[in-house]
Amino acid sequence: METKESIISNYNHSITLTERKNLLITGVKKIENFDKEEFLIETTMGFLVVKGDGLELIKLDTISGNVSIKGIVNGFTYIDDNSKLVDVGTGAGFPGVPLSIMNPTLKITLVDSLNKRLIFLQEVVKELNLKNIEIVHARAEEFGQNKNYREKFDIATSRAVANLATLSEYLVPLVKIGGKIISMKASNAKEEINDAQKAIEVLGGKIEKIEEFDLPESDIGRTIIIIDKNKCTPAIYPRKAGTPAKEPIK
Repeated sequence: METKESIISNYNHSITLTERKNLLITGVKKIENFDKEEFLIETTMGFLVVKGDGLELIKLDTISGNVSIKGIVNGFTYIDDNSKLVDVGTGAGFPGVPLSIMNPTLKITLVDSLNKRLIFLQEVVKELNLKNIEIVHARAEEFGQNKNYREKFDIATSRAVANLATLSEYLVPLVKIGGKIISMKASNAKEEINDAQKAIEVLGGKIEKIEEFDLPESDIGRTIIIIDKNKCTPAIYPRKAGTPAKEPIK
């Protein structure tokens, strides 16, 4: 007797979009998460991200693997299981190391300018037997101008490194077109986000989403800023070491 998993896997995966308002997806294994703006769906062809406005789940048939979604569909894309992520100014390895543990197929590069931190991380990687991590000793500005890394990543992230304008000059040059920059800030980040708008635009990005939330079992607020890379970064960025911090793009 076939299991539910094998039945779903045997169905052909397809996407049918009618007038950008009704979406039928076959070959669905499960829905990871969803809201009115985005669905993350695991299909027999990999993970599918659906973006739109006012999205609603109309039908979920877990036996046949069919999903119906209603709303304005702006686009959809597949996530490569071998996506590359860079964590700049990784420090003790957050968030890079936890992401490596949770996503063993994700190729992660940890970057920091202090060698003693990287020596510690080498021990962590060895102890935890993490096979998907590369550790690089470099300043963010130099790393962003290295042709072996520039515009080679699908995702760039950083935690507690710099203001958003400066951070954007470190991260946006590293991401390929269509990639994402993810930054975590405190709850009162509106002014910082406004100040960074010009830098993000100049560097080839656009703010896609801002999520505000409280940490579990606390009243401590956090803000997640997601930036979409929609064009190549001009070759002059990032500028020489120290300049992005001293003279953010305005």
